[in-house]
Amino acid sequence: MQDIPGIHNIVAVGSGKGGVGKTTVSVNLAIALSRMGNRVGLLDADVYGPNVPLMMGVNEAPLTDGTNIRPVIKEGLRVMSMGFLNPGDKPLVWRGPMLHNVIQQFLRQVQWGELDYLIIDLPPGTGDVQLSLMQSTKLTGAVIVTTPSDVSLEDARKAVHMFHQVKVPILGLVENMSYLVAPQSKERIDVFGHGAGKLTAEKMNIAFLGELALIPAIRKGGDSGKPVGLEGPNSEDARGFYEVAKLVETRCAEVKQNSGPTMTVSD
Repeated sequence: MQDIPGIHNIVAVGSGKGGVGKTTVSVNLAIALSRMGNRVGLLDADVYGPNVPLMMGVNEAPLTDGTNIRPVIKEGLRVMSMGFLNPGDKPLVWRGPMLHNVIQQFLRQVQWGELDYLIIDLPPGTGDVQLSLMQSTKLTGAVIVTTPSDVSLEDARKAVHMFHQVKVPILGLVENMSYLVAPQSKERIDVFGHGAGKLTAEKMNIAFLGELALIPAIRKGGDSGKPVGLEGPNSEDARGFYEVAKLVETRCAEVKQNSGPTMTVSD
């Protein structure tokens, strides 16, 4: 596996299943890291369901010289997505070898420049794109996104085991849609239960990166192309993503210092 010149940390954001808000976490994590003073790229590797263009409010196509691709610059991020190359509702029907080729192009033929962090939004599951990525370059680590439900956590554990098997350090587990904040009373409502994500992280000997609330502002921001992370660290709605970003910075530094420690994973 070869490093990508100029990119200091490559962070994959994955999940064992869809519908847990993985892209929302990826986008707002990238924005938070950027607003904290880092040079950040955002790669949408979910080739079958690329939602980053919508969430980032990007409608333009990237420029190319026939060999290399220039990423789209949006809100200070360098962004690349299959959604730029296959826009609209037309489905992408590709087999493994073609997926491998496009991942190689996204990593090697996009002019990322100097980056402190490249955040990669993976498709859900443990399939071809994940394997192609891990065979193509050395990842600093992976962030696993789950919800507190038992179904989501069961699949999240599979994702942890996958990264463990291919010796990719786990930076931590994020519990998304952890609780609902009632609009009027501001009461916390644990729709899917409470504490299961943190307990799972402890049992698997991985870091717990925090709980993210289920609030309308996050959904509205993603649908409108103005992610809530743009509101900054002092925003009540965005604060959770900045707290996660700080912990990701810390974990990346720890992994680099320890040259990728081996983690013990158990059920």
